[in-house]
Amino acid sequence: MINFHVDRSSSVPAYAQLVRQVREGLRIGTLRPGDQLPTVRSVVTSCTVNPTTVLKAYRELELSGLVEARQGAGTFVSGTLGHADPHVMARLRSSLARWLGQAREAGLEDEDVQALLASVIVENSARRAQAGGDRTQAEPTPGAGFRRREGAA
Repeated sequence: MINFHVDRSSSVPAYAQLVRQVREGLRIGTLRPGDQLPTVRSVVTSCTVNPTTVLKAYRELELSGLVEARQGAGTFVSGTLGHADPHVMARLRSSLARWLGQAREAGLEDEDVQALLASVIVENSARRAQAGGDRTQAEPTPGAGFRRREGAA
């Protein structure tokens, strides 16, 4: 079961933080269809938020087809996001944890790590878009790594 947390210092509304945590759980495989979300009462108690906040988050998740409320039983995950192999995700998570340890040793704080990660994502997305736009693709060359091939589809 997911354990929600709300960052009071964040500019992101509490309900949106809860939605994001469910979506992240679905993406990384910690939440799967059939899993039950915590009761509204338990989230209110653990996160010290208003019940309306939790209900708003659960309603948004329900409208997006990710959860379903069952009368008298609770709220259950009904949808999925992402289709990555759980073993691959675990291996990448482990590598990322090691990298984060190195970042901490180098003196980086949470905001530094987030900014660095966001910049790499933006740069990578721009490169992928450019590669798709000019229809240039890398192809393996035996014994020589990769070479650029123009006009590849």
